[in-house]
Amino acid sequence: MLPGEIYKSLTDKDFKVLAAIEKGISRGMEYVPLETIERISGLHEGEVILVLGKLHELGLVKRKTISGYKAYRLTYIGYDMLAFRALVNKNILEALGNKIGVGKESEIYIGLAPGGLKVVVKVLRIGRTSFQRTRLLRSWSSNRVSTTWYEESKLAAEREFKALKTLSSINAFVPVPLGYNRHVIVTEYIEGVELYKRPELRKPEQVLEYIIDTISKAYREAGIVHGDLSEYNIIVTVSDEKPYVIDWPQYVYREKPHALQLLRRDVEYVVRFFNKVYGLNIDYMTVYSRIVSVG
Repeated sequence: MLPGEIYKSLTDKDFKVLAAIEKGISRGMEYVPLETIERISGLHEGEVILVLGKLHELGLVKRKTISGYKAYRLTYIGYDMLAFRALVNKNILEALGNKIGVGKESEIYIGLAPGGLKVVVKVLRIGRTSFQRTRLLRSWSSNRVSTTWYEESKLAAEREFKALKTLSSINAFVPVPLGYNRHVIVTEYIEGVELYKRPELRKPEQVLEYIIDTISKAYREAGIVHGDLSEYNIIVTVSDEKPYVIDWPQYVYREKPHALQLLRRDVEYVVRFFNKVYGLNIDYMTVYSRIVSVG
């Protein structure tokens, strides 16, 4: 079943059980005992067992027997359902459609907001096997021993929403964020083509200049550096050739020791791509120096 179909199949009792498991996990349990789920959800044992059977069949929970007792944890799709429910209740999201993309640590869906507005629904996937590496490589990642992959994904979404909100407020070319909950972000839908597909551009130098302007505004006005910029996270609109920079959860603050190194790399990757694909002859170090210069 597609995520949207799974969501429609869930009842209030189903969500109570999912929320109870989440609450148990937030208290430091990897697997939450059945009796704890019953107590938190307020449902009778028989009801909880029936619901858990359904949730397990749908792939929303995993179960394990610990010392003779049954215990459960959320899967990523189970966590997704709680986030979707909250976004629907906040009138940010109305319907979820098909998957339209997969990133290194995310899945992208098309969605509808109230009023029929087309939106992008980004689900962060800082997986159980990768979040240990995330802690090592990213300064934003929590170093608490008890941190779970749920918390890492939630933190990444919160950071990305914050970055997009700040950048859109200073007219940088980024999708306008509409809301977030847990590890899911909803943004405006950009009708365009990913830059890595090498779309034909009437004015490639102008498109590059727009990208540089967004990098510059991020650094000089918002005080952040994207940190992972390439042709894979830039979408160019077909009609007016405006490039939108996406995927911001890994940004670093300008004051960090390695920020300038990441800024230089971002500029180098983008400029070299335009030079190679669109026949430009621009020196990336000149562009970099212009961004970091005072005044």
